[in-house]
Amino acid sequence: MCAFCGKRLRSERIENFSIFKRIEEEFISPAPWYITILWLFTKPNRAFWNINHKRKDSPGFLILLFNSLIYGLMGLAFFSHIYIQTIPPFSLGRFIIDLAAFIAFFAFGFMFYFIFSLILIWFFIKGANLAVDFSERLEARFGEKKEGKEKYSQAEMSPFSIYKGGTLHQQQASKLKMMLCAFAPYLLINGIEILIILIGIPYITIPNLFLFDPNILNPMFASPTWTLLHLMDALTIAVWVPILITLAIRELSNSSTFRVLISSLAIGIIFAVFYYFLRPTFII
Repeated sequence: MCAFCGKRLRSERIENFSIFKRIEEEFISPAPWYITILWLFTKPNRAFWNINHKRKDSPGFLILLFNSLIYGLMGLAFFSHIYIQTIPPFSLGRFIIDLAAFIAFFAFGFMFYFIFSLILIWFFIKGANLAVDFSERLEARFGEKKEGKEKYSQAEMSPFSIYKGGTLHQQQASKLKMMLCAFAPYLLINGIEILIILIGIPYITIPNLFLFDPNILNPMFASPTWTLLHLMDALTIAVWVPILITLAIRELSNSSTFRVLISSLAIGIIFAVFYYFLRPTFII
């Protein structure tokens, strides 16, 4: 990487694929958050290149919020397959029950995705540290938070360089918001899973909401639909999320794409295997 202009002097073979190709255009202004989220699905390399220039505006927490909202809708889709004889479908009582289910699943989804993302990000960072010394590169590139202004004032490189002494160097490396963007695939996957739940989960009838046998729910949880849902989640963890986290780490530390990808895929596959065989049906 040229220290003055930031141009790539050598590329890796994997960067011949469009999804991993480095963006070397002149940065003008950050894209709106909704465009950035769209790019995470269509042009992830451009999305993280864009985010890295203004990480404080990263839509990471928005993605976390949207995932939680969709998780709430997933719970609502599940409850829509439960018919309660004593409560008419379009009554106020049914509305309150559905609203309570949505709020409960939304709150649980927020906690689940936040903790799940933090754990995965922690392991991805550990893997990147082994592969490319990610943390050391990050500190060398951006400095400690306390040293940010001092390092910037002492920068000897061109103020026009986005890699040191320029736009990127003026920002502290708030990597969490940027890395949370790697979990954008769940926006699509969870949306598809809602449709699968609506179509594939069997309907059951409960005589009374307060007096019923929990075993009556067994046909719902025994449905083979859950296997498909867990398989989709496992593949997302094993492949899609590691690819996006690779791009995030590469942009943050300006490191090897291939080496980061290998470590991220290894961690993602291990997590996916545990996730799939644990079969957490009780949390959908």
